[in-house]
Amino acid sequence: MPTDDYTPRKARFDRAAHDQLIEAHDLEATRSGMRALGEWSHGALAVRAGESALDVGSGTGSEVFRFAEAVGPTGTAVGVEPDPNLLAAAQRRAGENGSRAKFVSGDAYGLPFGDDTFDVVLCERVFQHLTAPARAAAEIARVLRPGGRAVVVDCDWATSIVHPGDPRVVRAVIDTLISATTNPLSGRALGGLLAGAGLVVDEIGSHALVQDRAVGAGTLVSRIAELATLRGVITTTERDQLLADLEAGAARGDIHLSVTLFGALAHKL
Repeated sequence: MPTDDYTPRKARFDRAAHDQLIEAHDLEATRSGMRALGEWSHGALAVRAGESALDVGSGTGSEVFRFAEAVGPTGTAVGVEPDPNLLAAAQRRAGENGSRAKFVSGDAYGLPFGDDTFDVVLCERVFQHLTAPARAAAEIARVLRPGGRAVVVDCDWATSIVHPGDPRVVRAVIDTLISATTNPLSGRALGGLLAGAGLVVDEIGSHALVQDRAVGAGTLVSRIAELATLRGVITTTERDQLLADLEAGAARGDIHLSVTLFGALAHKL
């Protein structure tokens, strides 16, 4: 579930929970939709040897490791991550792999770098968690050098599709997901936010993130359906019927769960 703000989580993690969190981030990076948009992002950024590249909200570091390979020994690849567990995992991996990638603690509202520092900035699935996304866009613009490129990627949860199921119940569950997300329509606003920060928007891309049919209802839909029940938006009977419909749909190959991700490419004059 999305948090109320993009800040480090304070809850303690035991080792199993820590590993599960890392595995979840790595699994997301392998999904076909994320791979497709990731290829678009890296192609649009076109990172070159000797450049400096930053990933805001770098998680376990996969994009920073890719940047490090692209910029080579004369360049710089840095990830900023507020979650101490993900940050530690990325730092450990860099050491194990002998990567030149660097990882530092920080968040999207106050990037720990001077003005005009980076040639490239990537920020993926962070804006949906922000209460003040314009501040984050301004920070991206601040740390970019003139001529620098930025790609920001995020979901627009209003594009969610849940099939099969009673249309009224499905709508109630999607509305609950939207209301439970800090910045649920972030995907459609990316271009405007970057333009408002003084950047020139060059391109908008999109790709549907489609859940594997074999997963059935999946964790997210099940948890949001439970939340809708707790809020009194749907009944327990309606919740159970929706999940049963989704499982039956999965069994016969008639299931579709997706959300659209958008990516905005911009540059600094």
